[in-house]
Amino acid sequence: MASLTEWKVPAANQPRAGDYAFDLDRALASVVGLHSIIPNDAFSADNLGTERAGNGVMIDDGLILTIGYLITEAETVWLHFGDGRVVQGHALGSDSETGFGLVQALARIDLEPLPLGSSATARIGDRVILGGAGGRTRSVASHIAAKQEFAGYWEYLLNEAIFTYPAHPNWGGAGLISNRGELIGIGSLQLERERDGKSEHVNMIVPIDLLKPVLEDLRKFGRVNKPARPWLGLYTAEIENKIVVVGVSAKGPAARAELKAGDVILAVKGENVTSQTQFYRKLWSLGTAGVDVPLTVYHEGVTFDVVLASTDRAKLLKGPRLH
Repeated sequence: MASLTEWKVPAANQPRAGDYAFDLDRALASVVGLHSIIPNDAFSADNLGTERAGNGVMIDDGLILTIGYLITEAETVWLHFGDGRVVQGHALGSDSETGFGLVQALARIDLEPLPLGSSATARIGDRVILGGAGGRTRSVASHIAAKQEFAGYWEYLLNEAIFTYPAHPNWGGAGLISNRGELIGIGSLQLERERDGKSEHVNMIVPIDLLKPVLEDLRKFGRVNKPARPWLGLYTAEIENKIVVVGVSAKGPAARAELKAGDVILAVKGENVTSQTQFYRKLWSLGTAGVDVPLTVYHEGVTFDVVLASTDRAKLLKGPRLH
């Protein structure tokens, strides 16, 4: 893993302390580096790799909030601090619906937690900071470019994600800090958008308000204490009002049903779907994990019906190891 000190955000994009009414350096000190090791035989290893690195934000005494894909199936987690210290952490768990993950530091951390704000009150155009581990030189002075629905190809949907510009180059787990010095989101992705005929990168942020209803469950149980959504193991893209399969997760229901890249999902239980959001909402409305999911599929000139036995994705994942 590359050293956390080997890169810097371009100076023009770094936040300046004088531009904010709160203690910028103190707030950014709550953002830590995160490095996780995942077993080679983990379900997520092929897609996400066996070494993952990003950021996390301390929100309570030794409790680090990050983005879940960084710690999914992690057997070892290391936390890196701005003063050079490295502390081992324990992956408490993650929530596939929101995308959040939690890590507990296994040693005393003398840092002040970043208070949680309200993502609902954030407005398009607001000045924000996307904080990375290492302080101002690894953080981005940004603004909220959009707040809108986001559908991910991995059976993921947010009713209202936050999008920021300019983008942070090390976005995973970065802390979105409001102009009040409060945490209002966690960095998840970098995406490309067209504006004024030019391409530019933005970050997609998971809003902090989604954490509040699930935080205690994640702390106690490692997952949200409610029935899981049905999962099919399909990677899809919305192309010209069609739901096109672009990949199939090994060992998932779609693979067992022999669905393949290039197949088009036309309907769920007889109801046509023309967008990812329609597809996901119809799928999840059928019941909880384990429910049968009838699909109408188009494949190389042939339309056919198939029933997939959905499952709980978490059952395929290695659980957190106790220390």
